[in-house]
Amino acid sequence: MGQEFSNSFGKISISREVIAIVSGLAAMECYGLVGMASQKLQDGLAELLGRESLSKGVAVKIEEEEVIIELFIIVEYGINITEVANNVIDKVSYTVEKMTGVRPSKVNINVQGVRIGATY
Repeated sequence: MGQEFSNSFGKISISREVIAIVSGLAAMECYGLVGMASQKLQDGLAELLGRESLSKGVAVKIEEEEVIIELFIIVEYGINITEVANNVIDKVSYTVEKMTGVRPSKVNINVQGVRIGATY
């Protein structure tokens, strides 16, 4: 199930997976972000996800007309976490709305870890 729109030509349906992939790619463009993390912490360690599985670090919830995006990220050591989170929120909100026409009502950030240096 995803977000649906109707117009005079028919119906458009955008899946949660598409919104998750767009969100993950937009987040990865932000300075200070090492990568996306798995939604599940195992033994207190955050697993860094590769580019092919970015959407696993994103949860998309659709409730009535609201789209809520939750990102699980790993931040670079020495960078202001609040600034990185705010940049990710702005970038993801803008990019998702621009590419899909869906305006997220919330973008929540979960910092799963801090790493030294980017791995990409």
